[in-house]
Amino acid sequence: MNPRSMLFAGLAAMSAAPVAHAGLIAYGICQTGCNTLAVACYASAGFTFGTVVASALAPPAILACNAALGTCSAACASVALLAPTP
Repeated sequence: MNPRSMLFAGLAAMSAAPVAHAGLIAYGICQTGCNTLAVACYASAGFTFGTVVASALAPPAILACNAALGTCSAACASVALLAPTP
């Protein structure tokens, strides 16, 4: 088999392969990652995630953790909207 035929056969095989879509699975994995990072952020500040009331009286480190979680979650939502679901 000559190189040109091998190249054509390889391209044909690759074009016939199913396309992988992430969609909701990727969104769930992304949100889990965001929450895991938030738990680590709270722990590094000396708190337990989910036990601190989010208010203006919360320590600055907790407010920063909440802001980072919100940014991460928003990024996950935008990815889920862009990724097609099969």
